[in-house]
Parts: sequence; C-alpha cells; structure tokens
Amino acid sequence: MATKTKSIKEKNGQYSELLLQVNNDLAVTETLDQALEALVGITTSIIKCERGTIFLNDPKSEELYSRVAQGNFMREIRFMNTKGVAGWSYTNEKGVIVHDAYKDDRFNKNVDIRTGFRTKSILCTPLRTVSGKRIGVSQLLNKTDGQFQDSDLDLLEAMTAQAAIAIQSHVALEQMDQARQKELEFMDLVSEISSELELTSLLSKIIATITTMLDAERSSLFINDEKTGELFTMVGEGLSQELRFPNHMGIAGHVFTSGETVNIPHAYADLRFNPGVDKQTGFFTRSMLCAPVTNKDGKIIGVSQVLNKQGGAFTPEDVSRLTAFTSQISIGIENASLFDNIQGLMNYNESMLNSMSNGVITINEDGLIEKCNPAGVKIMKMESENEIIKQEFKKFFVGKNKWIVEKLTKVEETEFIADAELEFGGEKISTNLTIMPLTGSENESLGSLLMIEDISSEKRMKSTMSRYMDADLADQLLAGGEGDDVMGGKESIGTVLFSDIRSFTTLTESLGAQGTVGFLNDYFSVMVDCIQDEGGMLDKFIGDAIMAIFGTPVAHDDDPDRGLRAAIQMMHGLNEFNAVRKQKGMPPVDHGMGLNTDEIVSGNIGSPKRMDYTVIGDGVNLAARVESSCKKYGAHILMSEYTFHALKATYRTRQVDCVIVKGKTEPVKVYEVLDYHSKETFPNMIEVLEMFNNGMEYYNEGNWDKAIAQFTKAQKGNPDDKCSNMYVERCEILKKRNPKDWDGVWVATSK
Repeated sequence: MATKTKSIKEKNGQYSELLLQVNNDLAVTETLDQALEALVGITTSIIKCERGTIFLNDPKSEELYSRVAQGNFMREIRFMNTKGVAGWSYTNEKGVIVHDAYKDDRFNKNVDIRTGFRTKSILCTPLRTVSGKRIGVSQLLNKTDGQFQDSDLDLLEAMTAQAAIAIQSHVALEQMDQARQKELEFMDLVSEISSELELTSLLSKIIATITTMLDAERSSLFINDEKTGELFTMVGEGLSQELRFPNHMGIAGHVFTSGETVNIPHAYADLRFNPGVDKQTGFFTRSMLCAPVTNKDGKIIGVSQVLNKQGGAFTPEDVSRLTAFTSQISIGIENASLFDNIQGLMNYNESMLNSMSNGVITINEDGLIEKCNPAGVKIMKMESENEIIKQEFKKFFVGKNKWIVEKLTKVEETEFIADAELEFGGEKISTNLTIMPLTGSENESLGSLLMIEDISSEKRMKSTMSRYMDADLADQLLAGGEGDDVMGGKESIGTVLFSDIRSFTTLTESLGAQGTVGFLNDYFSVMVDCIQDEGGMLDKFIGDAIMAIFGTPVAHDDDPDRGLRAAIQMMHGLNEFNAVRKQKGMPPVDHGMGLNTDEIVSGNIGSPKRMDYTVIGDGVNLAARVESSCKKYGAHILMSEYTFHALKATYRTRQVDCVIVKGKTEPVKVYEVLDYHSKETFPNMIEVLEMFNNGMEYYNEGNWDKAIAQFTKAQKGNPDDKCSNMYVERCEILKKRNPKDWDGVWVATSK
C-alpha cells in the first residue's frame, strides 16, 4: 500500500513538472506562432508521437486551419470544422483516441493525400481558453511506443489547459495587431483615394478597393446626378459603357431613396432584385451588399454596391467596413465631382463657344482682341482666328464697319442692334449685333464682348418656313443654318411614336361635336406637353391619334430613350387626366402607344398649294403597326426590337412576341414597357415577369406543355395580365397543330 501511494505521488510530481515546463516554455514566447510551436514540441516529445498539429478555428469561414506543423510540410491546411477526427473533437467538445485511422469513418484521408504523410493513430482534444471557449484542436499522430492510452489523453488535455492563458493572450495581441494593421491600411487607402481629383480614376480606385477589401467578385459606385434624377457609374467591373437609371429603381434606387443598407444573401429570392441586368451583362448575382454614401452633412450622394462575397454571404463586419469606408471617402467623391463639374463646365463653355452659329469676339481692357470663335471667323470671311487675335479692335473694324468702334468704346451696359449691315471681304451681310461689357467678381472691367448673328439666310427662309412649321422649330433650324437642307429633304435615324385613343368612336357618340372638340383639346394639351418635355416634335394629329418624332429635325444621342420616356410620361399624364374626369363623373379614357426606331425621310412634302413638314418611310409604318397591336396584348406601350436595342437606360420590359406584321416579310420582336405600372395596376410584377419570360423560352423552343405551365403561373400572379392569358390559348392551339420547323415567329393576319 505504501508503495502504491508513493507511485501516485511520483506521478503527480511528474505531472506538476511537465505542466510547469509547459508554463515556462510558453511564457518566453513572443508570438502566437511561437506559443503554438512550443506547445506542439512539448506534447509530441512527452507523449512520444511522430507529429503534432495545432488547428485554430476561423469563425468567419467556420474552418479549422493549421498554424504550426512538424516535419517538412509547412503549407496551411484548411477544412470545415465539422470534418475529420479534429472536426469531430471540436464540434463535440470531446477528446478522442483513434487506434486505426483508416478504419474510422470520421478520418479525412484527403489531408494525408495532400501532405504525403501516413496517419496510423490519432490523439485529439479541443483547445480552449481559460473561460472554456473553444478556439481550436490539439492533435497528435502515430504513437511511437505502442498505442495512445487514456493517460495520454489526460496528459494532453492537462498540457493544453495549462497553455491556455499564454495562447489566449497571444490571440488577443495578434487580433489587436491585425486590427491596428487593418486600420493603418484603411487610412492609407482613404488618404490615397481622397487625394484623387479625376472622377473616373477616383471611382476606379474606390471600386477596386471595395472589391478587395470585402473579398467580393464585383463592385460598383453609383453617384446621384441631381440634374437628371439618375444614379450613374462611369466605371465598374463588367461595364463597357456608362450605366444610368432613375435613382428610385432597383436595389440601388431603394437604398438611395430610403437611406437603408441592404444585405441580400440570395439575390434571386428578393423581390426587389431586377434579374434583367444579369441577363443583359451575362453576370450571375448570388449575394449583394448595397449601402448609401453620405456626405459630411448627412446628405445621400450615391450608393455603393458589392456583389458575390467569396465563400458565402456578406457579414455584419462587411457592412461596418463598407459604411466606414464610404463615409471616409465621400469628401473625396464630392471634391472630384466638383472638379469634374468645373472641368466639364469649362469644356462645355469652350465647346458651346466653338459650336455657336453666332460669331463671338472678346476684347480685353487694353483694347486687344483675345478670342474669336469659329463662327466669327466664318462670318467675317477669314481663314483662321490668327488674322484677328491680338489686334487692336480700333484697327480691325474699319471702313464701313468703323461705327462698331464707337459702340465698343462707349459700352456701359448690354446693347442689342437689330438688322445691322456689315461688310467683310467685299460682301454685305445682315446681322443682329449684341455688345456687352465684361466685368469681374468685384465689378471690375475686364473688357467687352461683341456677338454677331448672321441673319441673311434667315431673312430669306423665315417667311417661307413659317407658313407650315411651328415657329419655335423654325427659329431653331434657322439658328443652326439648317433650314435649306431640312426643308429640301433629309435622311436620318429617328424614333417615331404613335398614340391612339381606344374606343374613340363610342366616346364621341356620347360627347357630341362640341364635346368631342373640347375633349380632344384637353387630352392633346396633356400629351403634347409630355412629348415636348423630352425634346420631341409633334408631327401631326390624325383624328384622335398623335404622331411624334424624336431625332429630327434636331437629333440627340438618346432619342430612343426620349421617345420611351415621353410614352411613360404620357401614361402618367393619362392617369391624372382620368382622375380629373372621375371627379366630374365622366368615364376614363384609354390609349395605346407604339414606338419604332429606324431610318426615316423628313422634309417639305405636299403640293404647291398645300405643303407639310413631316416624315415618311417604313420606320413610320412599323411604328403604326406596333401601336395597333397594343389591344391584342393588353398593353399600353409597345416598341419594336429596333427601339429596344437602341435604348441607353434600363427599363422594365418583356418580349411579348416575334411576329411578321402585315406588309412585312421579316419577323420583328415586339417588347412591352411596364415602368408606368404600380403595385395595384400590375400586382406581383417581378414574379409574373420571371414566369412569363420562362414561358417565352419554352414557347420559342416549341415545348408547349412547359410553356403553358409557366404562363398559367403568371396568370395566377396577375389574373388581369392579358398577355399571359393569350399565350396559354396560343400554346394550346400550337400544341394541336404541332408545326414543323417551329422558329417562334407568329404571322400577324391584321394590321
């Protein structure tokens, strides 16, 4: 009995010495890696095994990873913290002994394959802090003098518990160092980015930083354009051109208008997500983080959007980092935007000066001519501005033009001189002159400005043009010197809009002659304002129909968008018009609209007794055909594929058919525009559009049963969707016909 008691005391003494050794060896370590390496060295030496490894848990990825390993293999090993014997020990919070690894179902053979090491037996126990929190696993492999025993497990648990204080201290210090390093890197990035003044370069740096910082696939930074009410970005991964859309649309629009940060782990499960952008770009969005960008005054100036976090969804830490980053660089964005606006204004002023049809000459306070724009060079019959720059204006305006010198010398306020005659190069010209003083910010004199408007052509054309054109349009054309060309005929690309009131004959029967005229005047006033607000030209009224043109006689880069925006605004205007009629006890009015973009011919068409400035061509006829199809599809706005592909902005659309319209031989895709709808007028829009588009894919493939199933689901989402109902019936018909060589084209039998 005495001998047994002595043996227990000796064993306890040995434990105490070992634990003291663990404590002493870890006390002199300076880093977490050194502490873990020391623990591995002690445990493998005392318990006598071939290899030891400490696995720490990564709470972000829920993986166990090796920080220290003995032997020649030093690459980091990572695996899910539920896999393998180590994962079992970590998850179940228990120590474990495995005598034959390859016969144990928990054993992960992949690690041996990667390391080239042959695992025979395993001893494993959780690694905990002093408070009992799991932070990893301590694992020993291949006992060298027999098999692992329970006493080995007790000893390993005791040594890891003794090392907990040092390990926990090193973990805390390492986390502090990492946080400090991240903060320094963060501030360096902010400093570097905030010093950039060129907006495009700034945005490129910001999105690259956000993508790297949040470990994402793609990022975009949208800036609000207060003039247009749009969010735009000039740069972004996967973007080939500037992207613009109304600042209330999509997830980005929601974040901008609400000021809320949105973290979506599964984009396609969120009703606010618009999958149309993915279809357009070919990118697949899985997860999304979108946050407002605010300036120092709390005003939202844009939106940051990050897509597809690597390894899963965005975390609350990602939200905090993105918020902190965007708040820091918002001043840089505003400065760059201001610089960009100033630079743009300078370029705009220079471009405006160069593109003006009026001649502009500036004279400094010393009487020297400083600037003459190209129009001035042309009007004054010179070859270049070098013939006038730096000359004294008193020596330049001589002979029959000498009277201008007196006007410029005495100018104290702006003076306009109408229909003045000047002579340059021996040729007399009729002009309107504007002479004005130039003053600085403190009202000091900077010189004077002379503007020369050549009205010689206008005087010849105005009387003719005013007989059959809108006066404002005529003035605009004449100011640009285009009157002769336009009136004689011009080929151009334009967008034609047709609008037609539905059931107009029935309406006129109840109104009578005077009531019909009054009704049309009120209706046309609303619709024409919508057209003119977008820079369109009202071509003509055809009974109750409207024909408008976007792109001629004055073209814009975004005429298709202008035409479509006008159509959407006309729907909003119609709703307001009907609201007033409802208050007066009158029935509502409905109309349909069609748009097409194509080559058109515009000019002075008619007979010597009656002429009209209008447009003609197949592009006009197709727009009329598209409009007449509105009733068939239950739509209010339809457009041809030619308008659809010419649009610059993004709208809510769906392809409703691919048809050969009457009078045509080639099929044309027709799209419906739904942006004017509300939740009440088109419930469950996103779901219905997704199911309808799926149905269209099956329809084009000739898979009638699957197409019917999708269109039927769309019907349930919105029973009033006539287009879905029509396709269910059409698929039933085609299913019975079973057409051969089906190409998805429907031949229209009427206009």
